[in-house]
Amino acid sequence: MEKRKISSRAGLSKVLFTLMVCMTLMMNVPYLGAQNSQVTVTGKVEDTMGPVIGASIVEKGVASNGTITDIDGNFSIKVRPNATLIVSFIGYKTVEVPLKGQKNVKVMLAEDSEMLDEVVVVGYGTMRKKDLTGSVIQIRPEKLANEAPKTVQDVLRGTPGLSVGYDASAKGGGMMQIRGQRSVYQTDKDRTKDTHNAPLIILDGMQFYGELSEINTNDIGQIDVLKDASSAAVYGAKAANGVIIITTKKGKTGKPTVNVSATIGINTKSEYRDVYDADGYMRYREDWYKKDTYAVDPLTGAYGVYAAGEWKNKLDADGNIIKGPDGKPVQEYKYTRPAGYFDNPNNLGKYDITVDQWRQFSSNESGESDASIYAKRLFLEKGTLANYLAGNIFDWYDRTFQTGINQDYSASISGAGERMNYYMSVGYLRNEGAVRGNEYNAIRANMKLNGKVTDWLEIGANVNFQDRSDGDIQVPLGTNYWDANMLRNSPFSQWKDENGSYNQYPMCPENKWGYNYDFERQYQELEKGYTVLNTIFNAKVKLPFGITYDFNIAPRYQWFYNRYFTSAARPDAVAKDCGADRETSKNFDWTLNNTISWDYTFAEKHHTVLTLVQEAEERRYWQEKITARNILPSDALGFHNVSNATLENSKIEAKDTHETAAAYMVRLFYSYDDRYMFTGTVRRDGYCAFGANYPWATFPSVSLAWAFTNEKFFKWEPMSTGKLRLSWGQNGNRQLADPYISLANLGSGTGATMGYIDTGGSTVDMKYLGMDRLPNNNLQWEKTEAYNIGLDFGFFKDRITGTIEYYDMTTKNMIMGQRLPQFCGFGSITTNLGEVQNKGFELSLSTLNIQNKNFEWRTSFGFSFNNNKIKHLYYEYEDVLDANGNVIGRKEMDDTSNGWFIGKSIGEIWDYEVCGIWQKDEVEEAAKVGQRPGDPKVVNYYTGDDKEDGTPVYNEKDKQFLGKSIAPINWSLRNEFTLWKDLNISFSLYSYMGHKSLEGYYLNQDNAGNMISNNCNTFVKEYWTVDNPSNTYARLDAYGPNGAKGVQRLHNRSFIRLDNVSVAYTLPQAWTKKVQMERVKVFGTVRNVATWAADWEYGDPETSGLATRTFTFGLNITL
Repeated sequence: MEKRKISSRAGLSKVLFTLMVCMTLMMNVPYLGAQNSQVTVTGKVEDTMGPVIGASIVEKGVASNGTITDIDGNFSIKVRPNATLIVSFIGYKTVEVPLKGQKNVKVMLAEDSEMLDEVVVVGYGTMRKKDLTGSVIQIRPEKLANEAPKTVQDVLRGTPGLSVGYDASAKGGGMMQIRGQRSVYQTDKDRTKDTHNAPLIILDGMQFYGELSEINTNDIGQIDVLKDASSAAVYGAKAANGVIIITTKKGKTGKPTVNVSATIGINTKSEYRDVYDADGYMRYREDWYKKDTYAVDPLTGAYGVYAAGEWKNKLDADGNIIKGPDGKPVQEYKYTRPAGYFDNPNNLGKYDITVDQWRQFSSNESGESDASIYAKRLFLEKGTLANYLAGNIFDWYDRTFQTGINQDYSASISGAGERMNYYMSVGYLRNEGAVRGNEYNAIRANMKLNGKVTDWLEIGANVNFQDRSDGDIQVPLGTNYWDANMLRNSPFSQWKDENGSYNQYPMCPENKWGYNYDFERQYQELEKGYTVLNTIFNAKVKLPFGITYDFNIAPRYQWFYNRYFTSAARPDAVAKDCGADRETSKNFDWTLNNTISWDYTFAEKHHTVLTLVQEAEERRYWQEKITARNILPSDALGFHNVSNATLENSKIEAKDTHETAAAYMVRLFYSYDDRYMFTGTVRRDGYCAFGANYPWATFPSVSLAWAFTNEKFFKWEPMSTGKLRLSWGQNGNRQLADPYISLANLGSGTGATMGYIDTGGSTVDMKYLGMDRLPNNNLQWEKTEAYNIGLDFGFFKDRITGTIEYYDMTTKNMIMGQRLPQFCGFGSITTNLGEVQNKGFELSLSTLNIQNKNFEWRTSFGFSFNNNKIKHLYYEYEDVLDANGNVIGRKEMDDTSNGWFIGKSIGEIWDYEVCGIWQKDEVEEAAKVGQRPGDPKVVNYYTGDDKEDGTPVYNEKDKQFLGKSIAPINWSLRNEFTLWKDLNISFSLYSYMGHKSLEGYYLNQDNAGNMISNNCNTFVKEYWTVDNPSNTYARLDAYGPNGAKGVQRLHNRSFIRLDNVSVAYTLPQAWTKKVQMERVKVFGTVRNVATWAADWEYGDPETSGLATRTFTFGLNITL
C-alpha cells in the first residue's frame, strides 16, 4: 500500500516537472529565430565600491535574452550588433547602453534612493517603508536560504515581538503569537493549537485559511508582520492578534530563470529524558524499597537506613521465651529488613555483613542463586525475573528513537517580459522525525501568472496545490505506567521471542505487562492526509485620474481523509472493540474583495492615497465519520471493508458548518514632503457567529509619523534616518471554537432519553432532541484597543538601523463562559466578560559592522518584553475581611480553577512555595506536619490558623504567586559573514527568559508506586537518600505536608538556544559558465546546535520534552 502511494506521488512530480519544461520551451520559441547574425558582447558592471555581482543584463526588446554578472562583475552575452543593453540591479538606477558596434563595455551603476526604499505590504496595497506610520517589520527569506528553513515558522523565528513555538515533529511548525496573549479564551485547551490568540495570515493579499505547511518556503518572496492596531486595522475583525502577510515570488525581467534545489539531512534526538540502564534500574529499585525502612533506630536514636522493625519476645537457644524478674517476657528489637537486605550481595562491605548472613535475611529456595534472591527481594516478576537471571538486556530507547532522513527537492521557473510575468514551482518533501513512525511527506506546486492584456487591464492567477500525508503511527511517549510507551519497559525484557516473533508483553506475559510497538503495529493500519487547492484570481483596471480598481477572489478547497484500522486478529482482541474508523471531510472557502485606490501627488509635496474596500467571504465544512466494529466474517480487508460491520457495535456521524462574513473599509494616507504622514482607517465588519443583536462592529484607527531627519533644521550628520510614529486603533477577534456559539443547539446527547413501560412490563427507551446550551443574542465582538509609539532610526548612512517600540493594548468583551445558578438547568452561558491588558517594549537593531572588498559582517538583534495583566473576569465580587472578620471592602473574585487572578498575568503560577528538604536531624519537626526526612519543606505564609503549639496548618491561604509560565522576555541575535564574496557563514541564537514551571515529577511518586510494582523503568532523576542527602531534591515517593500533599518544585525555564549555524559556498562563475549554469551554491546547516538552561532537567526547556537536531546539506543551481 505504501509503495503504491509513493509511486503515485512520484508520478505527479514528473507530470508537473514536464509541464514546467514545456512552458520553458514555449517561452523561448519566439527567440529561436532571432539567433542568426549575433555578436558576443563582454563587459563589466561596477559601482563606487567595485564589481556588482548578479546584475541583470538584458537585450532591449528581447526579454528572454539575458544574463547576470559573475563574482567579478563581468558578463558575456550574444546580441544583435546594434542592440541596446538594459543593465539593472536592486537598489540601483537602471541603465540603457546602446552598443553602436561596441563589443566590450563598462557600466557604472548609481544608487537609486527611491529603489532603496523597501516596499512593504500593508494590506490591500503596498507602501514605501519610509511612508509607514504603523509598526511593521519585514523579513526576506532569501537572506535565510542558506539555513534551509523547513517551515514558515523557521523563517519567522527571531522576529522582534513575534513569539514562535518549537515543534519537534517531522512536520515542524509551531504556535505563533504577536505581542503576547490577549485573551483568556482559547479555541483549544492545548495552548499550542489555540487559534483565538494566533495572528491572521494573509497570502498574496487574501486571507489564508490553511496550514502554513502548505506553503513552500522556497516560494516566499517576503513576509511583513503588522504588529500595531493601526497597521492591522484594515483587516478589522480578524486582526486583534496582529497580521502576518506572506507574498510569494514573481518573475524578474530577463530570460527565463530555472532554479533547482535539493537538500538532504538527518534528524536526531537532541533532548529527551533518559531512562535507567540495567544497573541503574536495579539500583533505583533498591533505593525505592529502602525508603520505607528509613526511621529512627530505637537502639541508637539515629535516623538511618534499615531501622524498620518491631519489638518481639526474646528467645533462648531452644526457642523458649525468656522472662524477666517480674515474670514478663523480655522484649528485643528485631529488624524486619536488616541492613543490606535490598542490596546486591556484591555491595555488602559498608554493612559489615557476610553473604551468608545476607542470604539468611529471607526464606529462600534450596540451592537458589544469590542473583535470584536479590531480584526477588526487589520484586522482579516472572518474565522480568527470568530475563534478569538469563542476562537478557534490551535497549528500548534505541527502539523508540531513530535517525530520521529529511529530503526536500524543488524546482522553479520564472521570468517576465513586457506583457507577462510568471513563476512556477514544484516540490517534494519527505521528512522523518526522531521518533520511529513519525513521518511527513508532501507534494507542493505553485503557479503564479500575471498578464498585461491592455495598457489598462491586468489579470492574474495564483494556484497553490498540496497533497500531503501526515505520517504513520508513531511510537507513543506516554509518561504513565499504563501508557503505551516502550521506554517504560524494563531493560530486562525482550523485543522478540526465541522464534523471532515480536513479544506482545515484553516484561511479563502473565500479567500483561509491557508494550511493544512493533507487535502492535502488525495489527494496525493508518492512512491520513490532506489534498488542498488554494487559488487566487485577480484583475486590475487602471481608470482615469490615477484611480485603480482591483478585483480578487480566492476559492479554496480542502479534502481530508483519516482511515484507521485495528485488527481483531490481534491476540487478546475483543471483536466488538476492533474494526475501522473512516473519516472524510471537505472544506470550501472563498473570499472576494473589490478595491478602489486613488494615488495622487499634487503640488509635488502632497501625496495622498485613498483606498476603499468591499469584502465578502463564506466558509463551508462537511464531515462524515464511520465507526465500524466487529466486521464479519473477517476483517482481513482492513478499512476497505466496513459494510459487514455489526450494526449494534458501530455508528455513523456527520457534521457540517456554514459561516459567512462581510466587511467595508476606507483608508486614507497623506504625506507632506516626506516629513509628515497620516493614516486613518475605518472598517465595518459583520460575522454570522455573533448574536443577532450584534453581528456588526466598527474598528477605527489613526496613526501619525514625523520624519524629523528630513527637516531642514536637523543638522546632526551621524543620524541619517529618524522617524517618530504614534498610533491608536481598535481591532476585533472572531476566531471561535464553534461558529454557532451564540445559538442553542439541539442534540441527542447524554440524558436526552425518555421512555415508557409497555404492556409486557418492559422499559422502552425513546431518544429525543434537547437543547444543549442557552443562546445569547447579545454575544458580540471581542475588541482590542491599542496605543503604540515607535522610533525608527539610522546612523552613519544607515550602517546602523533599528526601531524602538512601546505599546499598550487592552482587550475587552472577551468570549467567556459565565456561571449560572443551578435552577437554570445549564451550568454556564457564553457571553462577553473580562478585560486583559498587554504592555510591552521592543527593540530591533541591524548593523553593517565591516564592509570591504573581501569581507562583510552584518549583525541583527531583536528584543521583546511583554507583560499582560487580567484586569477583570466575571465582575463577581466578594467581601474583604480584616483580621477580626470585619468587612473592610470588596474585591473582584479570582477564578482559581482556571488559574486566572485579577491583577496578575495569564499563566500566573499560584501554588505552595518549597523552601528546602527535611533532613535526618529534623525528624520531630517534620512529623508535626505529617512528613519525614527527604520530604519537601513548604513555606507557611499564613499563620493565623496555625495550632496553639505553633504547628503550621497548610491550606490555600499559604499559596503564593511564584512567577509566570509564559516568558515575558525573548531576544534573538544573528551574525552573517561574507568572505571573498562567495563564502557565507552565519549563526543565530534566540532566547526566552523570565518564565517558570512547576514540575510534578519532583515528588518521585512514580504513579503512586505503580511504576515500580509493575516492574516499569523510570526516568533518570536525582533524589534524596540518607547516604546522599540533598536540600534540593526530594526522596523517592515524597509528600508535602498535611493539607498540601501534592506540592511541586518551581523551576526556571529560561534558556538560550544556538538555533542555527550555516555555511554556504557559491562556485565561481568562471567554472559554472562552462556548463551553462548561472550560479551553483552548496551549503550545510545545523539546526538546534545547543541549548543552555541553568535550572531545567526535564527534557528540552522549550517543549518540556523532545527536541531534535537536524544536519542538512544542500545544492542550489540556477540556470
